[in-house]
Amino acid sequence: QVRLVESGGGLVQSGGSLSLSCAASGRTFRRTNVGWFRQAPGKEREFVAAVTRNVGSTYYADSVKGRFTIFRDNAKNTVYLQMMSLKPEDTAVYFCNEVLLRGSTWSAVASWGQGTQVTVSS
Repeated sequence: QVRLVESGGGLVQSGGSLSLSCAASGRTFRRTNVGWFRQAPGKEREFVAAVTRNVGSTYYADSVKGRFTIFRDNAKNTVYLQMMSLKPEDTAVYFCNEVLLRGSTWSAVASWGQGTQVTVSS
């Protein structure tokens, strides 16, 4: 089983950039699809991006497409989320998790960690 821990959040101005890290422990990381989700105050948690195991194909929510980039470094057991052109509506707690594609929806399959707070000021 893979354990994932998020880091890298912070406060940034609108239009700025931030990079999040999702560090994994466990021997099966290379065979794990990993996704990022976020939850804003008063809202449900939503899918942001996913990267598949091995080949590393990527998928994005429409709201972040063209601004966020997800990629993985299997040698470092880490998945990154590079966020650019940030908007106040990107403010949320960001979580990473092991994911599976069910139909057309990426779903988290493990328990949630603490997440990392991203705050974008206007």
